[in-house]
Amino acid sequence: MPTAYRSAFAGLFVVAFFWGISFVISAYLLQAFSPVLLSFLRLLFTFGFLLLLYWGIRGRRAVQRPSRAEWLLLLYSSIFFTLIQQPAYFIGLEYSTAANASLIYAAAPLTTLLLEAVFLKTRIQGMKLLGAGLGFAGVLIIVQSSGQAWSIGEGDLYLLLAMLGLSVSVLFTPKLALTLSPLTITTYSSFVGTLLMMPAIGGEWLLGGSVMPGSLWMWLLTAIAGLINVAAGVLWIRGVAVVGPGTASLFHNLPPFIAILFGFLLLGEQVGVSQFAGGALILIGVFVTGWVRADAPAPIG
Repeated sequence: MPTAYRSAFAGLFVVAFFWGISFVISAYLLQAFSPVLLSFLRLLFTFGFLLLLYWGIRGRRAVQRPSRAEWLLLLYSSIFFTLIQQPAYFIGLEYSTAANASLIYAAAPLTTLLLEAVFLKTRIQGMKLLGAGLGFAGVLIIVQSSGQAWSIGEGDLYLLLAMLGLSVSVLFTPKLALTLSPLTITTYSSFVGTLLMMPAIGGEWLLGGSVMPGSLWMWLLTAIAGLINVAAGVLWIRGVAVVGPGTASLFHNLPPFIAILFGFLLLGEQVGVSQFAGGALILIGVFVTGWVRADAPAPIG
């Protein structure tokens, strides 16, 4: 396995860890913020931090300027990830359960592999399908063994829409990564996403649905969530570009197991054998898929 591939793979494990933290923070912030407003503010903080980082590292003279074709790819990716995935995810969490969200997002790797084969003309490899299947089975075991109730409801339709938006959004990354660096892609994507979210936040405000807390602690947590998004975003873009969308999407199955593991190690929470078995299946699925190289890994700028 080449060094760049190993490095990207390790970075995706870090991303999964950040996602686990971000999920807990977001669930807590939803007690104070309305869903669309929370999505917008997290994105706004993320873009602000990215802009400072981008100018600090590259300098104004070294700023990469996307071409017209690249702007279109950034726009398409942001529509699916920011305008569709993020609001639908937070709205879905309000009307559904964490168990349902975990199961629906566990289908993202299989969905992405199929979309990758259709639109990027990659081969559907048996080992990748096996890895995705093992990951889904692992999440299913964890959800069932944790005693969380799950049933089909209105919120699950939003979560399904969010999962599809996420799966489609990563398909544009390999093409963008041919000429733009991960930091550049993440910065411009956050900029486009912030602009796209403005009509949505305006609509929520006019309809009286926006809820904004006065607590300084909640705003500080929102800023922390933005910082987490910065690190996770850059590593995620690099990972998708190197290992491919289908393989990278498997890491969406890790946050539930990471949350359980940290609850066991740090809080002394009881964890059953079946939960560890589910986590083991997820990890096996990730490593099985990781040994299969992407058909056309994109060079990283």
